[in-house]
Amino acid sequence: MERRREKNPVEDAEFSSFHARLTIYSSGGPFLDGYILSIIAIALTQITPQLHLNATWSGLVGASALIGIFIGGFLGYVTDKVGRQLMYTIDFILLIAASIAQFWIQTGWELFIIRLILGISIGADYPIATSLLAEFSPKKHRGIMLGVTLVAYYIGSTVAYIVGQLMLNIGPDAWRWMLASSAIPAIILVLLRLGTPESPRWLLQKGKRAEAEKVLKQVYGSSASLDDIIVPSAGEAETSYLKLFSPGYLKRTLYVGLFYMAAVAPLFAMLTFGPEMLTSYHLFEGASGYGAAIISFLFLIGCIPALFLVNKLGRRPMIILSFAGMTVGILLLGLFPNGPVSIILFGFVVYAIFSGGPNVMEWLAPNELFPTEVRGTAVGITTSISRFGAVFGTYLFPWGLQKFGIGPTMLVGAAVTFAGLLVCIALAPETTNKTLNAASNVRRDGFSGKHRAHS
Repeated sequence: MERRREKNPVEDAEFSSFHARLTIYSSGGPFLDGYILSIIAIALTQITPQLHLNATWSGLVGASALIGIFIGGFLGYVTDKVGRQLMYTIDFILLIAASIAQFWIQTGWELFIIRLILGISIGADYPIATSLLAEFSPKKHRGIMLGVTLVAYYIGSTVAYIVGQLMLNIGPDAWRWMLASSAIPAIILVLLRLGTPESPRWLLQKGKRAEAEKVLKQVYGSSASLDDIIVPSAGEAETSYLKLFSPGYLKRTLYVGLFYMAAVAPLFAMLTFGPEMLTSYHLFEGASGYGAAIISFLFLIGCIPALFLVNKLGRRPMIILSFAGMTVGILLLGLFPNGPVSIILFGFVVYAIFSGGPNVMEWLAPNELFPTEVRGTAVGITTSISRFGAVFGTYLFPWGLQKFGIGPTMLVGAAVTFAGLLVCIALAPETTNKTLNAASNVRRDGFSGKHRAHS
């Protein structure tokens, strides 16, 4: 009997005002991530002499939020257990408190601890917000909706550099106001997120059928039903870290974690110490904050074509092509540390533009490749794996500049990026145009699972 080809009210839904609001609210975490990780770059120009930080402590302070994100990523397990909506606002309360507390710190270790707490709240928000967004996203719009969250990261980063450079005029204690300023957008986002519904996929997976159906009809209309989002029934598929390392899903865990790590290890170091990096290249001297804002803006621009190519070109071809371009860009920065300026600028542009592919895939891939019962756990674990590399990259960057200079330091980044290219060639699957159920379903022996007839 021929299978019916009727439209699925959920997977084939049109982009609505609800989807627009949820995308904006879910992008709040990445915006604050970019803001918090970048504002420290400007603040360190005042903090370092005032608190007498050496290269080791400067690296630790720069990496502290990343270490926190590594820890916070493990809280993805909690969001799979207790739900997306509850954690969606709670984590930002911690972020607001830590942001304000930075105003009163007196020592390097105090700043390290508080920014570690900031990172934990950001790391927790990644699996919470992106899982919720993915589970409400129609398949046609999923790539763009999740990709926009990464655009928000670079908007936050660009805004931070500009705000930081402007606030330097306040005086020697301007850095305190810079760091505490992240509380303002965090408060706004907490208020906006109030009233966001729980994921119907999570509710159904927990056996809360009536609540799940109520949310579905509120968001997608009276024609939507539980049959449109069939997931394993309650008790059939429990949340477990071990599932991420089971046959079939192990390759996916390695793929996402390793490509994510290879992408962000050099990138976060460059963003966190943007002014120092540009000074090493003798660019934007005297206004390195604005120069760093321009570099961050280039990363933002790179995300825009990737938002559309992720569906048209496909997930696998796009990320392979992107890593190849990034490798060329950062290799030029390592091979020509003394110029000419045209080659240095060209290297920055190429690296930034091609980084859009991995940026878009960093949260799209784990949300598509893992099922509802471990989706938050998967996003959290792969984020933690990526931050493991980012911590070392950010911690070692100022030490590398001091010990070896900018050229050799960037060549190490090129080697890491090339390793990411090899990971994608070997492991990247193709999930373009698949429903969320089909994309996350695997056989024990590979990436492409058979999806259910109703998918």
